Amino acid sequence: MPDHSIDAPAEARDAREARSESSAEHIGRRDWRLGGRTVRRWRERLLAIAFFSLGLGLLAGALLISMLPVTWGPMAATGVLWIGMLVPVVWAFTRSRPIGLLRLRPVDLLYGLAIGAALRIAQGWIELALGEDGALPSYPVIGGNLPSGWLFTDVVSPGLIAPVIEEFFFRAVLLVALFTVFRRQVGSLFAGVIALLGSTGVFVLAHGLQPSEGAGVVGLIMLGATCSALVLLTGRIWGAVLVHAVFNLSFVALAMAGTFAA
Repeated sequence: MPDHSIDAPAEARDAREARSESSAEHIGRRDWRLGGRTVRRWRERLLAIAFFSLGLGLLAGALLISMLPVTWGPMAATGVLWIGMLVPVVWAFTRSRPIGLLRLRPVDLLYGLAIGAALRIAQGWIELALGEDGALPSYPVIGGNLPSGWLFTDVVSPGLIAPVIEEFFFRAVLLVALFTVFRRQVGSLFAGVIALLGSTGVFVLAHGLQPSEGAGVVGLIMLGATCSALVLLTGRIWGAVLVHAVFNLSFVALAMAGTFAA
């Protein structure tokens, strides 16, 4: 008769955890931060897929920038990077949806407007403190008009598409998976810190395809950390999406003022 004594403790532990989760789910879990079946698949495997897909997107984007003309390279690289982000997002959400993550509350609109604008103002102050050019940004103008395709590349893309794709990858997938992996090991507080630092760090590194000055890097760190903290504190993703959108669209408003005010 085979000896199962070595595996018995592990099997007993798994059985206890399964019973514990089953009991908690029986009374109803209303938040993915408490664990449960809706985040059971959002663990190491999802993290591996996310990092692999992001790495492929970054590598392909770098190759496109080096191979294509300067007018098309960055746009193509961004598109490929977005595909790399979307793959794990689609993979994850077709298997389960962390409970509460996709809820939208009216207060999320307030978070988006207030925090997004505050982050843009803070970045301006930091830019001045670092001795960088504090003048308004501007767009290139040809014959008194903005370049063709400007509406998509400088408004729709950064203001609408990027916030949704990036927040769903870095916060809805990466942050939730990191939190879920570490929650049982170190507790919710430290798991939140690890998830915040991890998702923010990857967020900043992924934007390495778009070189930034000192204030730009600080702005990315502030945006990533703030959006991560917002998801961890509220349990919802849409506040972070709106903060990101307002932060980006506020740059568009400043650049428009800098382009046509003179």
